[in-house]
Amino acid sequence: MRRLSRASLTAASLLSLLSVSAACTVSVEGAAEPAIAIEQRGPAGVVPDGLEELYGQSLRWGPCDDFVLAEEERPLLTRSGLECARAEAPLDYDDPDGERISIGLLRRPASDPESRIGSLLVNPGGPGGSGVVAAAGLVPQVAGGELGSRFDLVGFDPRGVGTSEPQIRCSTDEEADADRLISEVDTSPEGVAAAEARLEEYVARCVERSGEELLSHVGTVDAVRDIDLLRSALGDEQLSFLGFSYGTSLGSAYADAFPDNVRALVLDGAVDPDQNAVDELVAQGAGFQQAFDAFAEWCAPRETCALGGDPAQAVAVFRGLVEPLIDEPAPTEDGRQLSYDDAVTGVIQALYTQELWELLDLGLLSLAIGEGDMLIFIADLYHGRDAEGHYSNMTDAFNAIRCADETERMDQETAEEAERRYREAAPFLDDGREPGGVRDVCSFWPVPATADDLELDPEALPDTLVISTTGDPATPYQAGVDLAAAMGASLLTYEGNQHGVFLQGVTCVDDIGIRYLVDLEVPADDVTC
Repeated sequence: MRRLSRASLTAASLLSLLSVSAACTVSVEGAAEPAIAIEQRGPAGVVPDGLEELYGQSLRWGPCDDFVLAEEERPLLTRSGLECARAEAPLDYDDPDGERISIGLLRRPASDPESRIGSLLVNPGGPGGSGVVAAAGLVPQVAGGELGSRFDLVGFDPRGVGTSEPQIRCSTDEEADADRLISEVDTSPEGVAAAEARLEEYVARCVERSGEELLSHVGTVDAVRDIDLLRSALGDEQLSFLGFSYGTSLGSAYADAFPDNVRALVLDGAVDPDQNAVDELVAQGAGFQQAFDAFAEWCAPRETCALGGDPAQAVAVFRGLVEPLIDEPAPTEDGRQLSYDDAVTGVIQALYTQELWELLDLGLLSLAIGEGDMLIFIADLYHGRDAEGHYSNMTDAFNAIRCADETERMDQETAEEAERRYREAAPFLDDGREPGGVRDVCSFWPVPATADDLELDPEALPDTLVISTTGDPATPYQAGVDLAAAMGASLLTYEGNQHGVFLQGVTCVDDIGIRYLVDLEVPADDVTC
């Protein structure tokens, strides 16, 4: 996924070559099933000077119970056939003998080892999304098919994220709950000052709880170097990679940094590496408006559509439902309150995929009678809050990684113009107030950005595959077109309303993607499903 951060919503809606070593596996019997397996498959392929030990490190594969961070994940991570491990990486690649971090890994081994191609490394996006959880979730889609028989499916949590250690942390559960109750709609000078003071307080918490040293080394540049380290430690001379949303940024950045190490890249829900932050935000606003309009068209014929029977009036009806929450949040059965910001967040989350449209309509119908339970439940999905009230570090990691990558920090004038353009692009998120120009959280970030401009060379890359969906709200279709052009990739267009489509049951898309990953065959021309 490519997420709208809380800060973005504020600003937008107001706004060395070594040969391959033979795999060495040592099983350690114990009470746990399956047995622990200490495995060394690297170093493999090109290894940077000074990193031979880490690129050839042994991985200790075992049960995934200790990788469960929320009870909702337990059925996914503890199913039969999955195993987890930790890989070490330098915190700072300029000091490879210095402090180490660990990267959480989950693997579903290839079911046909004799025909195994290698590992397929998966990242779900965010930034801040857990590849461990995402890979576990993809197991039913690959089991019994060519991907499951020919590849080890491997999910990884990027540095600072999820099961990787140390974690990026900024807010306690209680602080996150309290922050969500604040509706950032006051665009007066006093309101802008108060909003920016809250952002400064949030940043101070990030520094206190995560440390500037970690925050200085969580960007895409460092994550890409981790991916190359994992490639080697997993025993692959070249990388096979599946990235969704921000995962496409990881994939394109890897292609830029290590073009000779690429075997196959499938990039779905693409981020355009040449688009600046403001233009990306505005394009995303337009994408969510397109998704909202499609939802209104879908909903109108229903007898109980919360937005009514006339899609032309859907924005006005929606504003009438959510704006009262600014002054009076809606109660929920568990004693919480649905704020205006949370209602908007719940709607945005539901617009990521048509599969959630039924729930969205139900949530808006409930809101119409003063009940906030359904929308706050959907907003909890977005924020990574579990049923016990504990938050993943997804939002904190999102902000830290994004700010590590964002080289252009907003001033107030730029923030105000971004907010104005966003309102125009997404009328359903416009509360009618004048833009206030609240700067983005990255404007207050304490460490400099580490991102580099990409210089993608299509001639240096093998065939790659970009998938873009016409009705993708979070990473609009044109971004995929532009990324495919920049990489010289084949473009697969999917006509639909969702964010990410590969391995989601669309046979036309899945057949093309699987054929490419297995046989490195891409369509002769750009194709539409």
